[in-house]
Amino acid sequence: MTQFLEISFELGALAPAGAEQACLDCGASAITFVDARDEPVLEPAPGEVRLWSSTRLKALFAPGNGPETTLASLSRSLGVPVCRLHAHMLEDRAWEREWLRDFHAMQFGRRLWICPHHERVEAPDAVVVHMDPGLAFGTGTHPTTALCLEWLDAHPPTGEVIDYGCGSGVLALAAAKLGARAVHCFDIDDQALLATRDNTLINGLGERIRLCGSCTSLPRSDLLLANILSAPLVALAPRFAALVRVNGALVLSGLMDHQAREVLDAFEKWFDMAPCGSREGWTALSGRRHDRPAS
Repeated sequence: MTQFLEISFELGALAPAGAEQACLDCGASAITFVDARDEPVLEPAPGEVRLWSSTRLKALFAPGNGPETTLASLSRSLGVPVCRLHAHMLEDRAWEREWLRDFHAMQFGRRLWICPHHERVEAPDAVVVHMDPGLAFGTGTHPTTALCLEWLDAHPPTGEVIDYGCGSGVLALAAAKLGARAVHCFDIDDQALLATRDNTLINGLGERIRLCGSCTSLPRSDLLLANILSAPLVALAPRFAALVRVNGALVLSGLMDHQAREVLDAFEKWFDMAPCGSREGWTALSGRRHDRPAS
């Protein structure tokens, strides 16, 4: 069986683009940046490449020159000693299937499941969203997404829903599967909208999930879901107030525990807000749109 050489090293002070180019110049066929310290990176802005404070680069080399020759060449190209480079041989596999092995069906609340295509959920009353991990953020594995999914399972929507910052579309898909009449999805990242479209078609929900390329095309709705970051949430408070009907619901996630107070304060003019869940240092908030005059 064909073997490939993988060389990995911590970036340290090396510039990511320069290190990547050095690997390519030495014949690398694939390059991956990975977290060296289990540090989460949430949704980057469009066009932004956001790495971890401690980042490891992995470069894959096709069979050819021996490991020693490739190591020496890469050491010279990077300007680092060979001892900083770690090499091992990998057998060729069906890599597109290999990385799915550790992704299994996950249950959220009583009925809701997120299930990859290589597994099946046998529970008779299960509400199943079929989804494999992809490029866009959100399959339910992160606490912020899990908190939203659990809220949806406990409060199945029936009317119109907005998924603001839809990522992979996992929240939109769950809302539609649980009974929402229509779900309107918006994201500033074109890749996220493509992922949501693909996942919508896979789940047979094309008639109820609508992609919105502009936030100005979003209609007033009965529920708005936003799993983004605290600073954008604070800035978006007036817009969300305009998008949610009186007595409609709001679910906010993507904020750390210490950020909850600031977000609550930003929304209290228009919503009766309270924390609805907390996990691993992350908090989700939910609220009901009131009709009292904003003070």
